Amino acid sequence: MAGNTFGNLFKLTTFGESHGVAIGGVLDGCPSGVTLDLKAIQNELDRRKPGQSAIVTQRKEPDTVVFYSGVFEGVTTGTPIGFAIHNTNQKSHDYSHIKDSYRPSHADYVYDQKYGFRDYRGGGRSSARETASRVVAGAIAKQMLPEITINAFVSQVGTMKLDKNYQELDLSLTESNAVRCPDTEMAAKMEEYIKEVRKEGDTIGGIITCVAKNVPIGLGEPVFDKLHAELGKAMLSINAVKGFEYGSGFEGVTMKGSAHNDQFNTDGTTKTNYSGGIQGGISNGMDIYFNVAFKPVATVIQPYETINKQGELVQTKGKGRHDPCVVPRAVPIVEAMTALVLADYTLLNRTIKL
Repeated sequence: MAGNTFGNLFKLTTFGESHGVAIGGVLDGCPSGVTLDLKAIQNELDRRKPGQSAIVTQRKEPDTVVFYSGVFEGVTTGTPIGFAIHNTNQKSHDYSHIKDSYRPSHADYVYDQKYGFRDYRGGGRSSARETASRVVAGAIAKQMLPEITINAFVSQVGTMKLDKNYQELDLSLTESNAVRCPDTEMAAKMEEYIKEVRKEGDTIGGIITCVAKNVPIGLGEPVFDKLHAELGKAMLSINAVKGFEYGSGFEGVTMKGSAHNDQFNTDGTTKTNYSGGIQGGISNGMDIYFNVAFKPVATVIQPYETINKQGELVQTKGKGRHDPCVVPRAVPIVEAMTALVLADYTLLNRTIKL
């Protein structure tokens, strides 16, 4: 199976399945001499792990990362960093009812058609559990670039949307609630709504906004490896993501060019930032900000009709432990993928000039 590696110089390869022995990864290209805060890495995993609140899947996994190589006495050695997160709370029997049938809007059908085989336990390799490995690597990337701050937060759940931009919000409040929305009043409404949706046996989607500050000028490669293109690829590789927009995004089409152009200050900064911190595919030193849209989780705990391997229509019902809304747990994943891109492009940029 191809497509398990992300990055150019700062390169992550992940392995494992949702209900296998473990998931993990090999991170290659991390420079030597980076002092790692292992507790901070584990904290990032704790932000993503299941069972952390009443509005996420109740699968109970400690998600403790174990490093096997590339780190000695808390410092990176420059060799591949190997790590694993062991699965401890699999309930594979929850998926026995879909062994021979396909869940709508899941990867079940296409995996079976492509490979002639699929691991039906929790989706196997297609499960979002794989993203825990990305969070570990992203936490390392963050520590490699301490001058850059990356903050993601939930800005929309269903039709409930923040009416403030990120500059008007206190992003330090993001971790103060289960939804990870920095507006506490809206967070309470979102949480109640997610609980209502869960009681119905249904799911709902949402949007995560991410802001990267203090990104140096010059990250991004012409022509096909523009910084925003790589960020888009990174975000669209996350399970359940349906859309990516940066800067003014789709709203920019309503503006005239004279209003949309970011006029310069004498120091090279810009008076506005409709460009989203990226011009010509290269970072310009302004804040990079973007939105990532997540669809409603495909597994609904309701009866539904589908097809089996024989192409027959069958009736079934969703079972098991699932998120009614994925965005609260996806916040650290979005941050991790952002950090991986910025770390990779930082190393690439160092090859441009002697």
